[in-house]
Amino acid sequence: MTNQEPKQVWKHFHELNLIPRPSGQKEAVSQFLADYGRSLGLETHVDAIGNVVIRKPATPGLENHPGVILQGHMDMVPQKNSDVNFDFAKDPIRAYVEDNKEWVTADGTTLGADNGIGVAVAMAILADKNVVHPPLEAFFTVDEETGMYGAFALKAGFLQGKTLLNLDSETEGELYVGCAGGVDTQATFDFTPVDVEKGDIALRIDLKGCKGGHSGCDIHMQRANAIKLLFRFLKDAVATCGARLVSVDGGSLRNAIPREASAVITVPADWKEDLQTIVDEYEDTFIREFDGVEDNISLTMTEVKRVRKQMPEDVQDFLIHAITLCPHGVYRRIDAMPDIVETSNNLAIIQTKNKKVNVYCLTRSSVESRKEELKQIIQSAFAMAGAKVRFSGAYPGWKPNFKSPLLATMKEVYKNEFGTEPRVVTIHAGLECGIIGRNYPGMQMISFGPTIEHPHSPEERVNIATVQKLYQYVLATLKAL
Repeated sequence: MTNQEPKQVWKHFHELNLIPRPSGQKEAVSQFLADYGRSLGLETHVDAIGNVVIRKPATPGLENHPGVILQGHMDMVPQKNSDVNFDFAKDPIRAYVEDNKEWVTADGTTLGADNGIGVAVAMAILADKNVVHPPLEAFFTVDEETGMYGAFALKAGFLQGKTLLNLDSETEGELYVGCAGGVDTQATFDFTPVDVEKGDIALRIDLKGCKGGHSGCDIHMQRANAIKLLFRFLKDAVATCGARLVSVDGGSLRNAIPREASAVITVPADWKEDLQTIVDEYEDTFIREFDGVEDNISLTMTEVKRVRKQMPEDVQDFLIHAITLCPHGVYRRIDAMPDIVETSNNLAIIQTKNKKVNVYCLTRSSVESRKEELKQIIQSAFAMAGAKVRFSGAYPGWKPNFKSPLLATMKEVYKNEFGTEPRVVTIHAGLECGIIGRNYPGMQMISFGPTIEHPHSPEERVNIATVQKLYQYVLATLKAL
């Protein structure tokens, strides 16, 4: 991987991937970046939450030009295939170049190109003595993936530049000038376990093999949600075979479409064969419904050690109804740009623990009133089922400015460098620009990056040629600014 061009970018990306850096585990990577800045003899600061800023003086003669900030986040999404032995808390990412020599990916886990490539580009520019640039800052935030906590904690005065280049987008040739805001929902079902009926057996139902993906960038692709599919089966199993729910778990991250989900249920022993038939029928149905979208969906049933307790029937039924009603996927598209999602919901996680079932959703929208509308729909679905519902982590969208001087400059630079016009778009995923812009009013911002496919999933990969284009584009933009 480190033999690819530009070598300095891939070298720093490799070094980042040696440091375990899932969201929430920030100390080591924050220290690594601070040490890197100081090793270059550059002014380096770390704030109370762990954000790092490294300042590089302007090229001689350009000291009076307005400062520019290169910005990215240092954390990554920890997702792996269930058959992969990997611990994100201590193991380095095993990245490699695919056989076609066009992509870098990882061995059964997320790669961390989101946003490790952006961070590596900024690191390379800090060290490159041939770059022509105004006063420069590299700004690295913590815990973007779980709630943009680093951006929310940013204080006035920590940054000095007036222009911010966010390196956290995932399609080369596109300039992002706006993004959706979001809000998290947690619905909690409390229950007192009841005894399992005598003669019932316990079975584990596993729904696996979904592609998952980024709940902003990939939500429009109509991929399967493992939680929704599992509950379609559970609803039928309860009605047909008298199944009772013991526990259910699925998904792992608020901003990743769930790839896997599982449930432990009980049924009378003489219903086992009939239930297996239903399992097989639903697997065939899911494979047929998602033909051309999903490749490896599987639904399996395994007998497990007999359990003694299960959910009360009314809680089980209310939970199943609520998940069935809860919206997932695209809710509305932008009227003026119908290929862009305006509002969506990701039914992200379900967990059974300590006599509770917790359900988590992430709702996104570029229109605040639409976000509120969908939030209330979700609240109603769970509140009518008796769940306690609370909201948290709301963050603002980033309003587009299509007349920005920065946008005009970057469009011109791109055309000069590559001979084509870049595409100017808004993104349905959340970007830190909206939060940073709230703390620094008037700052001009553009987001761009290399081509990254399937972020937030073990199929994540980054296109090598677009990383080289990204580096070239950043250098040319700095010179133009």
